[in-house]
Amino acid sequence: MRAVVQRVRRASVEVGGEEIAATGPGLLVLLGVGRGDRGEDAAWLAEKIANLRIFEDEAGKMNRSLLDAGGEALVVPQFTLYGDCRRGRRPGFDAAAPPEEGEALYGRFVALLRGAGAPVKTGRFGASMLVALENDGPVTLVVESPPRAAP
Repeated sequence: MRAVVQRVRRASVEVGGEEIAATGPGLLVLLGVGRGDRGEDAAWLAEKIANLRIFEDEAGKMNRSLLDAGGEALVVPQFTLYGDCRRGRRPGFDAAAPPEEGEALYGRFVALLRGAGAPVKTGRFGASMLVALENDGPVTLVVESPPRAAP
């Protein structure tokens, strides 16, 4: 699994001109599910993101997690994170999980992040979305679940 994690002052997502979710200070997580990803990947990534120390403490150092800071997360599914642009002019998406697998692992990730204690709002899987954010810092990181050894 792959996530682009952005520390935000606020973020929102619209579908069909209607705002379906919005958050205040916290994280915008664009989440991609790759072919072959499993529940362990969702668990690892949810724990990592919930506890990633990217919020400033009283001394101005990035030393607090989403949970420590009391922030919210907006998690938006984004299969294009697995787009391969190395050849040609049109990205290929063979590395992205099929929609039914992607949706299941997206839902699992959201449930695990909530289970860690983070307030979570979501985009809509499979929908064309308009995402707005005010990046704080800016702080933007790419976090990827570790590769597994071949069986």
